[in-house]
Amino acid sequence: MASTVLIVEDDPAQLRFLEAVVSGLGYRVITAPGGPEGLEILLGGEQEQVDLVLLDLVMPEVDGFEVLDRVHPARPNLPIIVLTMKGGVDTVVQVMRSGAVDFIVKPTSPERMQVSIENALKISTLSGEVSRLTRRADGSLDFSDIIGGGPAMSRAMDLARRAADSNIPILVEGESGVGKELVARAIQGAGERGGRPFITVNCGAIPENLVESILFGHEKGSFTGADQRHAGKFMEADGGTLFLDEIGELRADLQVKMLRALQEGEVDPIGSKKPTKVDVRVISATNRDLSQLVAEGTFREDLYYRLNVFPIHVPPLRQRTEDIPALVERFIGIYAASEGKTVRTIDDEAVNLLSTYDWPGNVRQLENTVFRAVVMCDGEWLSVVDFPQIAQAQGVSAPEADQIDIAEPAEGSVTTADDAGKGRPLKDIERDAIRLGLQRCDGQMSEAARQLGIGRSTLYRKVREYGLDEFSMSE
Repeated sequence: MASTVLIVEDDPAQLRFLEAVVSGLGYRVITAPGGPEGLEILLGGEQEQVDLVLLDLVMPEVDGFEVLDRVHPARPNLPIIVLTMKGGVDTVVQVMRSGAVDFIVKPTSPERMQVSIENALKISTLSGEVSRLTRRADGSLDFSDIIGGGPAMSRAMDLARRAADSNIPILVEGESGVGKELVARAIQGAGERGGRPFITVNCGAIPENLVESILFGHEKGSFTGADQRHAGKFMEADGGTLFLDEIGELRADLQVKMLRALQEGEVDPIGSKKPTKVDVRVISATNRDLSQLVAEGTFREDLYYRLNVFPIHVPPLRQRTEDIPALVERFIGIYAASEGKTVRTIDDEAVNLLSTYDWPGNVRQLENTVFRAVVMCDGEWLSVVDFPQIAQAQGVSAPEADQIDIAEPAEGSVTTADDAGKGRPLKDIERDAIRLGLQRCDGQMSEAARQLGIGRSTLYRKVREYGLDEFSMSE
């Protein structure tokens, strides 16, 4: 679940050192012993998932400058940190202009490396989110913006891609919070109407006395308070896409006008003497069973068949649990960066907890749950203890999940000198401080990390590093 860092370095000793430092910080590491190997990983036919690159500048055959010149245009959002023995101003300016996000002079400390990597990943996450929001605003979102690699979601996306190539009316069905609007936006962005207006209307949220005016528009003076002409949503969407959310809530008398607009491609604004032609691709959505509403007589059968030409069912999150880890990672990246938190990832136990929950609110509920966890977490990764409501619903005791067993109690204090009055090694003092902190917190890792002033993942690493076998951890 951790971010993947590619290290491109031709010096074997430096490569081992960097690999040890970066993996010690909790990242997944892959290595390349030179420029050609790095380019194959980043640009080859089977590109590996890489979140950040540490790139040596001076290498034989293909140097860092050439790697930058070839990788940055192809993958502009991939953060690249350049490493070199020489840090002249001209060199710094050149690599930054070539697309590097940071420049580190070797040898460097693990602390400097950690700060650089964390900042680069945060900037990359925020840049990606800004880019996504920009594409959303200009109507050019596509299917690459949707996380869904499992069988259930793949079937829906296959249908959506086919629909994007035509102007066929689409009905997107699915529970509340599954992402029906995102699917509709991707359909537009991948089709010939990409980049054109995408107008949304929630048919269940418009006041009854304004529905007709909002949808079809009105002329000045057509009713009390109509002091100027108003173009309705159909006219606003002219040339683009109109997304009718919760179409099942549309009033019965307006279903007739909706049917005419769809069949004839024209609308009748209130007070207008003649209809107005519109070129609109309609995508409707509902979380209700429209066929049942037709049977009950509350939804017109002819309008139902007009809308339901190409149905796409978006599965609920409980049927696509294999997508939960990737969704959680995206939400962690977004909210950790926007909230200025140090959270980087989530542990396996917490992922299992989230993957076995039913999620009645679907992706929207998952996103809000991760948002809260990120805000409340003071460590570097999320664990079961950061999801108390989900843990309670699943019958898991979150505090107990964060505890470890202590075989022997630690001493009541930590001394800086030995029996002879000489100073003790710093790592011995630190080891005793960690043992004492865990004892005082009854084995609760998060609380111990908070009191010790270190990240929770750092605390786990220190316990392993110092060989504290008297502690039995279940991660």
